[in-house]
Amino acid sequence: MITTLDHVQLAAPPGSETALRAYYGGVLGLAEVPKPPALAANGGLWFASGPVQLHLGIDPDFRPSHKAHPGLRVVGIEAFAARLAGHGAEVVWDEKLPGHRRFYSEDPVGNRLEFLEPIG
Repeated sequence: MITTLDHVQLAAPPGSETALRAYYGGVLGLAEVPKPPALAANGGLWFASGPVQLHLGIDPDFRPSHKAHPGLRVVGIEAFAARLAGHGAEVVWDEKLPGHRRFYSEDPVGNRLEFLEPIG
């Protein structure tokens, strides 16, 4: 029986850790989680916000994910969108999900991210 989602992993190209750390840690405000030493040797980064974890794994044959994506629930979505736009990220609003405000954006290596907040 599955009880919860432990983490989501996105791929990233070699040498992108500095840009990813600035974006996921600095812009999105996620806390970096130390990787276990045996896994740290592979590169990449782990981040968390409460029980939610997002892992970025280095892939030498990296291709950004333009369709598959994590959906990240936020509080204060308008201010969150303005924060991303203020850092140069494109914000594309989508009103198709009933009961939610949501937008899409991309991380520095081109992976699609969805940000959403329930209405009411």
